[in-house]
Amino acid sequence: MSTLVKTQFAPKNFNGFFGKDLLNELYTPAFSGSVPAVNVLEGTEGYKIEVAAPGLQKSDFKLNLEKNQLTISAQKEQKEEEVTEKYTRQEFKYNSFQRTFTLPNSVDGEKIVASYADGILSVTLPKREEAKEKPAREIEIA
Repeated sequence: MSTLVKTQFAPKNFNGFFGKDLLNELYTPAFSGSVPAVNVLEGTEGYKIEVAAPGLQKSDFKLNLEKNQLTISAQKEQKEEEVTEKYTRQEFKYNSFQRTFTLPNSVDGEKIVASYADGILSVTLPKREEAKEKPAREIEIA
């Protein structure tokens, strides 16, 4: 599954018609115009996915594992209201993203854990015991 950013749906040719400022105001992309940056690290014990998503809370994220597909998504709703004597203005903004990763068969899906701290979502994907590298050993000749 490819990356999906729900808030990026304005065709490029609208930019000249409405003007850059109006387009940016109406179609604010999630997380500064792109999907959050992701690091994927591999170690001897497993893999780690780090998603840079500052401004979100742990409750904004949803992780789903189906077969060997790990989907990480988030949705953040922002409400803004301005009240004066003559009018009330309310704005609702929704920022969301979704990333799907195809996991190798070496990952133990039952032991995947996730945490969120300091704007970074960390997902730890441990390897199955049989997939871990074994140290070199000497084999005796009989």
